[in-house]
Amino acid sequence: MKNGNNTSITTVLGISMGDEGKGRVVHEIMDGVLQSTGQHVDCVMKVNGGANAGHTAAGLKLNLLPSGVSNPEVTNLLIGSGVVADPRKFHWEAKPLEAINISVYPRLRIDQRCQVSDLTHRLLDLSWESYRVNQLGQQNRGSTARGISPAYNDETGQWQIFFSIFTQDRKIFANKFRERIARALDTIKYVCKITENEWFSFFDLLSKAESNANHASVENGIFSEDEFSFEKFKANEPFMIDAEKAEEIYWEAGVKLRDCITDGRKTLLNSLDNGRSVLAEFGQSYWLDKRHGFTPNVTASHTFGAEFFMSAGIPLQSVNQVGCCKAYDTKVGTHHFITKLDPSKSSWAQKLSKLEFGTSTGRQRMVGWFDAVEKGNALKYGGFDELVINKLDALTIDRELDGKIKICTAYKYPDGELTLEVPRDEHARVVLTPVYEEFSGWSEDITNVRAFKDLPENAKIYVSRMITSVIEVAYSKIKDEASLPNVRFIGVGPDPRQIISDVPKTYEFIKDRNQNR
Repeated sequence: MKNGNNTSITTVLGISMGDEGKGRVVHEIMDGVLQSTGQHVDCVMKVNGGANAGHTAAGLKLNLLPSGVSNPEVTNLLIGSGVVADPRKFHWEAKPLEAINISVYPRLRIDQRCQVSDLTHRLLDLSWESYRVNQLGQQNRGSTARGISPAYNDETGQWQIFFSIFTQDRKIFANKFRERIARALDTIKYVCKITENEWFSFFDLLSKAESNANHASVENGIFSEDEFSFEKFKANEPFMIDAEKAEEIYWEAGVKLRDCITDGRKTLLNSLDNGRSVLAEFGQSYWLDKRHGFTPNVTASHTFGAEFFMSAGIPLQSVNQVGCCKAYDTKVGTHHFITKLDPSKSSWAQKLSKLEFGTSTGRQRMVGWFDAVEKGNALKYGGFDELVINKLDALTIDRELDGKIKICTAYKYPDGELTLEVPRDEHARVVLTPVYEEFSGWSEDITNVRAFKDLPENAKIYVSRMITSVIEVAYSKIKDEASLPNVRFIGVGPDPRQIISDVPKTYEFIKDRNQNR
């Protein structure tokens, strides 16, 4: 990794629990590349996950396509081999964009080794959630029901179907797809032990979810209502589907993408060999990584820096990593949330909750105070070269709020011991309580502020402590100024132009803190 912008590859990473506003950061970085080099970013790559990622960029809500799609100057929209993707979902996102004159298909590059996900994975997703709750008596893990974890299970079980199959003979696809269907149905019936009523309800659940998510496309005449109905796959008998119908629909969707399927490695190396910039978008965040997060409340992919090279299939080289967070914290699903605010007791929780709904599912996000321990550990063990802080404006005080805002700077065990480490064992983590530092807030509108010096004094103090507390957690000893991640920008509004980009260097904040102790 390199600190700063002197490399052709930049990755955009989440350092909390997701939903950090990475989509807007992608566009800010693209603008910065153009200003500094005179050239547009050549390739924007989706690195991991599938349609469970939710990015909002330039007014577009996206799950599968990289958020760089809204910039017409990006030549290549690459889907890496580390992604699991439903071919139908590509069309569900691409066609509405094409309808408003945003080119997608001519720029879309799907790596040959990108894995095909389909309706069997979505049915398995719902079935495993039911199994977890009804057979094991555990808590629902909060899946998006997009079939992501079951699709990655196929990878570890060596049952993959790659997108390259759509460039081959249909018989090859048919054999593999029918085997997948049979395997999924056996698992649902005999392992997950789903009831008949549950089975038939799954098709209605999936239909309603996709109809709600794509209602604008139906209203605008881009798709018919039937496009988003899963009832057409249902058979009369329980634990059966219309395999012929499913095969036909998925084959047709995949074949229409045939011209987009390519060797993504060559696409990336061509960009880099020609001195062009590559921007990599990660879904989810460090603490949702399947290896480093807290099972079972994690995603099924790797969500941080090194996965770029695995998904891209190119050699290790210098990367500038941008870690994204908010000025407060949010989580969705069933995660243990150490700094969570209770909406029944906190006016801050009531205010912030009105701003926070999941892009992928529309679910209400939980909200809490900024957790510097979480982010400092992400820096220490995951690493990032620059920091972006979004939604500082959301902490502006109004009449209904008390004037205090908080930062979690340490955790406390039940015996009173303090720690700056996030325990790797979830059983140890759930007994921890936050140790807060409290700050006076500000009531001035900051959405039009574009220079750090023009922020209210209390806002500057809060930003300074967010930064220094993360550094104090990450480093017991600072070797040199160059090793510290600086703040690329602070977001003070939803518009991409509502940013403060002249934030002082991190070392300046640290010097001021040391002098004032």
